[in-house]
Amino acid sequence: MENGRIHVWIKGLVQGVGFRFFAERHAGRLGLTGFVRNLPDGQVEVVAEGKKEDLEVFLDLLRKGPPGAIVRDVKVQWEAWTGAYREFEIRY
Repeated sequence: MENGRIHVWIKGLVQGVGFRFFAERHAGRLGLTGFVRNLPDGQVEVVAEGKKEDLEVFLDLLRKGPPGAIVRDVKVQWEAWTGAYREFEIRY
């Protein structure tokens, strides 16, 4: 299985609904590394690295979000794996 990296921006009602904790929980379950954070413009940004198959599963989860979230748009950039992260964390 090949490794990869995704850089994701999620728009909608995605702040104040537990989105970062949702992303952290599922990234950990899938063995992904990287981070999630809220952006000042109301979006959530996610950078994740791991096996491409696991990243695809993670993307499907991010497109749905946690209960209470309304995901309106998801922009995804696929990038080369860097190995820059040791774990998946919430950044503040």
